[in-house]
Amino acid sequence: MIIECKNVWRTFQLHSGSSLLRERLVNTLTRRTGQEFVALRDVSFSVEEGESLGIVGRNGAGKSTLLCLISGLAEPTRGSVTVNGRVAALLALGAGFHPDLTGRENLLLNAAMMGFSEKDARSRQDEIIDFSGIGEFIDEPLRTYSTGMGMRLAFSIAVNVDPEILIVDEVLAVGDQVFTAKCLKRIREIRNNGCTFICVSHSPTLIEELCDQGLWLDSGEVVMQGKIRDVMQAYKGGRIPTAGEQTG
Repeated sequence: MIIECKNVWRTFQLHSGSSLLRERLVNTLTRRTGQEFVALRDVSFSVEEGESLGIVGRNGAGKSTLLCLISGLAEPTRGSVTVNGRVAALLALGAGFHPDLTGRENLLLNAAMMGFSEKDARSRQDEIIDFSGIGEFIDEPLRTYSTGMGMRLAFSIAVNVDPEILIVDEVLAVGDQVFTAKCLKRIREIRNNGCTFICVSHSPTLIEELCDQGLWLDSGEVVMQGKIRDVMQAYKGGRIPTAGEQTG
C-alpha cells in the first residue's frame, strides 16, 4: 500500500467571536477554547500503488482536510496516516509560493521542498517553464502574476518532477480551456506511468474520467468507498449505501 489512513480524526478549536484583545489573551494563557469542530471522524481507507482515487462530498465534508493530512501539511489529532512515496500536491493556487520571489526562484524552491537537488531542479526548469507557457514572465516577481499564471506554474512544477503520488484539489477549475486540456493530458500520461493519483473535484465527469476508485465523505465520515462508478452513482442519487456496498 502506498497510502494508508487508520482511524483518522482531525479536530479544530473554534474560538469565541470576541474581538477584545484582553479576552483573547486570557483564553490563550488559560488554554480556554471554544467549541470543538470535528473535520474528520474515524476515517480509514487505503490506496494501492498506481491507483487513482476520487474523493467526493459536499462543501465542508472534510475533503481538503484529508488531502492536507496525506500531503503532510497537517497531522491527525488521532489515528495515523502513512504515505510511502514522493508527493506533489496542488491543494490551493499558489500554495507554497512567495510573492516577492520570481517565478523561477519559486520553481527552484518548490522543487527543493520535494527533495530535488538544485542541479536536478535546474535540469528540469526549461521543461517546466515551457509547459507553463509563462515565457519571459518567469523572471518577474510572483506578485505580478495573474491567478491563472500562478496556477499554470504550480501545476507545471507538480507534474514535471516525477511524483510518485499526485494530489489535486479543484485547481483545474481555474484556467483557460487550452491549458486545462493540456493538464488533463499530462495527468493521464503520469497515471499511465504508474503514478498514484488522488483528486477532489465537484465535476462528476472529470472525477469519473480520471479515477478508478472513489471515496465519499459527509460531515467528516466515510459514507462509501469502492469503484468510482458505484460511488458516484450513489453520491449523485443521494442514496446511502448498504453496509456491503461501503467497501465494494
